Amino acid sequence: MKPVVNGDGSLQLSRRVRVPSDEIELRVTTSSGPGGQHANRSLTKVVASFSVERSTSLSPRDQAWLLAQLGPVCRASASRFRSQRQNRDAALDQLARRLAAALERPTPRRPTSPTRGANERRVEQKKARGRLKVQRRDVADD
Repeated sequence: MKPVVNGDGSLQLSRRVRVPSDEIELRVTTSSGPGGQHANRSLTKVVASFSVERSTSLSPRDQAWLLAQLGPVCRASASRFRSQRQNRDAALDQLARRLAAALERPTPRRPTSPTRGANERRVEQKKARGRLKVQRRDVADD
């Protein structure tokens, strides 16, 4: 499932994990870089922070997994747009994607044995290599 930012600012990371908006801290500041007087005075950059340590919406298992993957706090920032609202949406979307990706657990590898055909091909290749080496030998004159 793709992570979704709800209208109330909460994040739906998966079917079972939802982060309410009161657990997400939004901070606004001025953007860096060129832009003249407007860039120095407008608070358009948005930084969204989620404290994994203090979260009450995560299960203990998910919380421990996220702490190992991301650390105590996960942050996402956006400053590419000129409006604070667009940057807020972009930062929340980025935070949701980052948390959802960290929550995914890799499927464990189950070792398998080679198939019968693979074993036969391997033995045939060894025999062919041996025949080639036999052909390279010097013929002894008796």
